[in-house]
Amino acid sequence: MSGHGEDHELRADLAAAFRWFARLGMHESVANHFSVATSPDGRRFLMNPRGIHFARVRASDLMLLDADGPDTLRRSDAPDPTAWYIHGRLHRRVPRARCVMHLHPRFATALAALADSRMPPIDQNTMRFFERMVIDEGFGGMALSDEEGDRLAGVLGDARVLLMGNHGVLVAGPSIAATFDDLYYFERACETL
Repeated sequence: MSGHGEDHELRADLAAAFRWFARLGMHESVANHFSVATSPDGRRFLMNPRGIHFARVRASDLMLLDADGPDTLRRSDAPDPTAWYIHGRLHRRVPRARCVMHLHPRFATALAALADSRMPPIDQNTMRFFERMVIDEGFGGMALSDEEGDRLAGVLGDARVLLMGNHGVLVAGPSIAATFDDLYYFERACETL
């Protein structure tokens, strides 16, 4: 991993998060994405490349991207377009979101697909998210534009958990560990329901 300098610890921690979510069965092969900011303003960030299974992501695989990079999707090693439009815009517009994790885990996705996706505070796990999550009911298909990324950033607002209606869940936190913890317990809370 030489050449990655100050990002070494972030790379190792994010790669470990991918592998742990694969072990927990909370991944969809290669169709989910995580990122972590490397610059103070959040615009430079690490993200998983397109097409690598969560169980195989290594620290050295993570791509260093710039949210302001206009040619990112033209690169030969371009990231998944939906990942780019979601994470690039969130890191650009929500600098407090140091780490962003987006998954389609079984129970959170089931809750997201219900007509009423609210989470009542019925146990310790669900109570943790009472009035701390927002629900996006405007899902219109794949996130393939800056406008959709900006819309998601606006819906997220000051919340850390965004339940994406008919889609999945996105968690934006201050660190990899805190984001992992919120995402793990959010799925456990959804399982209770």
